Amino acid sequence: MSSKAAALRLHVASALAARVASPFEYRDRPVVETVPAGIGPVDFLTGGFPRGSLTEIYGPPCSGRTSLLISALASRTAASEVCALVDARDAFDPTSAEAAGVKLKHLLWVRCRNVDQALRSTDLLIQGGGFGLIALDFGDTPAQAVRYVPLQVWFRFRRAVESTPTILVVLEQESNAKTCASLVLQLHMQQARWSRTSGMAEEILSHHSPGYLLEGSKSHAEMIRSRTKREGDRQIQQEVFMHDGGNGAEFETEAMEIYSRALSGTRRLGGGPGQR
Repeated sequence: MSSKAAALRLHVASALAARVASPFEYRDRPVVETVPAGIGPVDFLTGGFPRGSLTEIYGPPCSGRTSLLISALASRTAASEVCALVDARDAFDPTSAEAAGVKLKHLLWVRCRNVDQALRSTDLLIQGGGFGLIALDFGDTPAQAVRYVPLQVWFRFRRAVESTPTILVVLEQESNAKTCASLVLQLHMQQARWSRTSGMAEEILSHHSPGYLLEGSKSHAEMIRSRTKREGDRQIQQEVFMHDGGNGAEFETEAMEIYSRALSGTRRLGGGPGQR
């Protein structure tokens, strides 16, 4: 190295000394631990949900948001991890979730009435620690109300969950966390599958008539943004933006047997997995 280059190198190192230690030394990018969400195509697309990060899942109603969340909760509770669900609109159906594989004894269900309660509850849970996954469900909250959540709140959540084993998942109708989210997924439903009940008249063609039952649906998941990149069998920390529509994957949701109880009048047919 010439004396001129050495002098320039020393000058740059001195100028950055207060902010960056040893700026010319190579450092391995940190390995990010990820866990499966329990839906194969989504796990292949994303590499799993990253720990110590905020994951944002958004899309319109019936896009498969709740199905993906329930699958992730089932995966984590099956691994004996304690999870928490902050339900901003009290829309969670524990019976359907249990039928989908969620171990309710490992799930803390926080029922809220508004956005402010949900945000405060999430903050307390993150600060308290001890959870493998914390989910904040704004899926049934009007999009206008969630838009008014200050960006600094999402930034605080991101900083609070960093360097912890907790996965923070936020469900919304629109993307609001912006750059504070390490993984952003957009969902929408591609197709709904219906079946006819026995004895239904052939001339009834409307899928919304009592003569049709929902069998399942096909949803499309698109990865809009990710801070991790697969390198061999590892996930390393690296900013990745998806241009030209991002990368996508399809997954299917089967209607659960619990829905059939609504036909006998024992249960009101509501949201639940595959519907929100």
